[in-house]
This record gives sequence, C-alpha cells and structure tokens, in this order.
Amino acid sequence: MLRFTAVIKKFGQQGEKTGWTYIEIPAALAQQLKPGNKKSFRVKGRLDSYAIERVALVPMGGGDFIMAINTTMRKGIGKGKGATLEVQLEVDTQEVLPPGDLIECLHDEPAALAHYYQLPPSHRHYFTRWINEAKTDATRAKRIALTVSALARGTDFGTAMREMKKER
Repeated sequence: MLRFTAVIKKFGQQGEKTGWTYIEIPAALAQQLKPGNKKSFRVKGRLDSYAIERVALVPMGGGDFIMAINTTMRKGIGKGKGATLEVQLEVDTQEVLPPGDLIECLHDEPAALAHYYQLPPSHRHYFTRWINEAKTDATRAKRIALTVSALARGTDFGTAMREMKKER
C-alpha cells in the first residue's frame, strides 16, 4: 500500500475538468502503484480515515496523475481546497458491473448497447456510477433513460453530461 500526504486542489478554467477538486499523484508515486502504466486506472484505500474504492487516477502528462475528489468524498473527509490529506492507495482490480436495469434497457436499443461495449471501461464506469448515485427511483430511471439516449447517439459520458447541462 502506497502512503503519502497530499494537498487538495481545485481546477480553475481547465476544459472538461473546470471546477474539479482533486489531489495530485506524482509520477514517482504512480509508478510504485502500477509500474510502466501511463493510462487511467482504479485505486482503493483511504483519504484520512475515509475509505474509497473504484476511484480513477487520471493521467495528466509527464507520468503524473490526479484523483478527482467528488462531493461524497469531500463530505466524507470533511475537507476542501487547501487542506492536507493522509492518502493510502493500492490498485483496485475489482470489476465494475453495469446496473442490470441499464443493460435490460440497452437490449431494447441495439445501437446503444453496441456503443456501450465499444466505450473504454472507464467511460462505462462513469455511466454506472452516475446511475448508482441516484438518490430516488425516479432519478435513477431518468438517468438510465438519458444514458440510453446518449449511447444511441454514439456519445461518451463527458459529451452526454455537457449536452445535458446545455439543455438546462
């Protein structure tokens, strides 16, 4: 298990990452986790005493990675931008399975199903997490419908989210 201290940061204007809260994982540390790897991968561990799993490390160039700290994680650690975290990480090899109700709906839309399985695993996971984080059945159903629609149009998660924000 890799252990280090990190400072929580927040992107200003940074394209699709604008407003993200994150921590940096320098190349030397990332290489201890997954030697020779330069692609996104999942980790599990702790941020202070808050347990995390299936969290992506995203490459930022030069071998450095970042880990986005979402709202749930920020609430769990009780910290924001500028705060210091004690980080414990290891590679998370647990397979992320798509929600059964999503797959059931995708079977009614063969083009959407085909596009779903053409996406990189990380993009499939984004859709899965977004659906699973719904707090009500109505929100979950709406997110599944929006996901199927986006996949039928051949879009990925980031594009789908940007399109939904424009519609609001």
